[in-house]
Amino acid sequence: MRMQTSASSHPARPSAIPAVPIPLLRCLCLAAATLLNGCATDRNGSKANPLADSRPTLASPAPTAPATANQPSAATSAPEIVGWNNLFDGRTLKGWKITDFAGRGEVTVENGQVLIHSGVMLTGMSWTNAIPKIDYEVSLEAMKVDGSDFFCGLTFPVEDAFCTWIVGGWGGGVVGLSSIDGLDASENETTKYMKVDTGHWYRLRLRVTKQKIEAWMDDEKIVDQPILGRRISLRPGDIDLSKPFGVATWQTTGALRAIKIRRLTGGDGKETVP
Repeated sequence: MRMQTSASSHPARPSAIPAVPIPLLRCLCLAAATLLNGCATDRNGSKANPLADSRPTLASPAPTAPATANQPSAATSAPEIVGWNNLFDGRTLKGWKITDFAGRGEVTVENGQVLIHSGVMLTGMSWTNAIPKIDYEVSLEAMKVDGSDFFCGLTFPVEDAFCTWIVGGWGGGVVGLSSIDGLDASENETTKYMKVDTGHWYRLRLRVTKQKIEAWMDDEKIVDQPILGRRISLRPGDIDLSKPFGVATWQTTGALRAIKIRRLTGGDGKETVP
C-alpha cells in the first residue's frame, strides 16, 4: 500500500528569482545616481553645503548717515591742527616779558586772557624764546577793550628783517603792515580802512613765507603782500623794542588769548633768538 506523503513534511520549494538583464541593471543604477545627485542640489542649481546652516551669518554694517553742515562725520572732524604750539598758557606770562616802553601801562592775566592796559603811548609784551624767522603762521584772538587806536600791533620776523601788523591804528580804523619800502601801514598798498568794534574778539592769522606776507581777520584775507625785492622794516620809534616777536597797543587797552604759532611744511627751520 502506497503511503501518501504529508504536505507538512516537505516544505514548498521557493520560486526562482527571475534574472535581470545586465543592460537594464546598468540603466537602473544610473537613474538612481542621478536622483541622489539631484537631491543634493538647491533651487538655485548650486550644490548644497552641509555646513552652510551651521555657519554664523555676519550682519551687514548699518549705513552711516551722511555728514551735515552742523554735524561733521568722524572721518572729517579733527581736533586742533597738528603742529600748532601755544605761546600763552592762559594763566601766566611764562615765556613773555613786559616790553620796556617809556610810559607803559600794566600787562596782566585775567580770566584766561592777557590784558594790555593803556599807557602814555605804547604798552606791550615780547616773546623771550626762539621763534621761526620764515615759513611760519601765527594765530591769536584780539579784542579792543577801550581806547581809540590800535589794540594789536604784532611785530614779527621776516628772515633777517622785522615788520609790524597794525590792527585798528591811526584813530582806530587802519589795518596794514609797517613798513613796506619805508612806508607804514597808513600809506602803503596793504592799507585798509575798516570799522573795528570794541568788545569783539577778532580771529587774527598771519602767514610769513619767502614770497609774501598774508593776513586774515575773522577768516577774511586782508593782506596779500609779495615781498620779493621789497624792503621790509619797522616804523622808526620804540616799536623796535618788540623785536623779535611781540604784541603792543597804542593808548588803548587790548585783550589777547589763544596765541599760537606753527611752522609751515617745507620751512627751513631757521630761528631767531632774542
